[in-house]
Amino acid sequence: MTHDPNGAPPGGVLERLTAALGAEGTRRGPPPVERWNPDYCGEIPMRIAQDGTWHYNGSPITRPALVRLFASILRRDPDGRTVLVTPVERVGIEVEDEAFLAVEMAVEGEGVTRAIAFRTNLDDVVPLDEAHPLSFERDPEGGFKPAIAVRHGLRARLTRALAYDLVELCEEREEAGERWFGLPAAGRFHRIAKSAELGAAELS
Repeated sequence: MTHDPNGAPPGGVLERLTAALGAEGTRRGPPPVERWNPDYCGEIPMRIAQDGTWHYNGSPITRPALVRLFASILRRDPDGRTVLVTPVERVGIEVEDEAFLAVEMAVEGEGVTRAIAFRTNLDDVVPLDEAHPLSFERDPEGGFKPAIAVRHGLRARLTRALAYDLVELCEEREEAGERWFGLPAAGRFHRIAKSAELGAAELS
């Protein structure tokens, strides 16, 4: 990994990022990271593991308040890089899978009028809607791994238990002359895969 080209020691990165947010500390609501575009300063030794835990210099970050602070300034840039951004600095970090983990799901109603919301491991509450769509990736076993859009290009991977709960709400429908497996919710039918392509695959 590379570090700040200005030569700042990696041990001071967390302190610099926190200090840069000091003036924003009294702001109501989340930091406006979409409006901040400082120069890219290289990668830092920070990693979000597949299980949602944050690590710095190989050690877990054990202070929840610190994790939430850094999560509030996290975004995914158009080039696919995940960065922590302040008004004065932008640094890349490693994300093993997705930035967040969806750990709880609330469901109300039936069919296409069904409302669904997810809670992440950092207590973001995200409704399934046009601004927060579901996406599905194939895993090596041929199943599907769902994720929900959270903010700033970042997504939350559903836990295996939630994925199974979600598939229980899915059904097959015919659309445009083809059979689809998908989820009726939030005002429409969310296509997951063509029924003919599913075979024995299942959400995982």
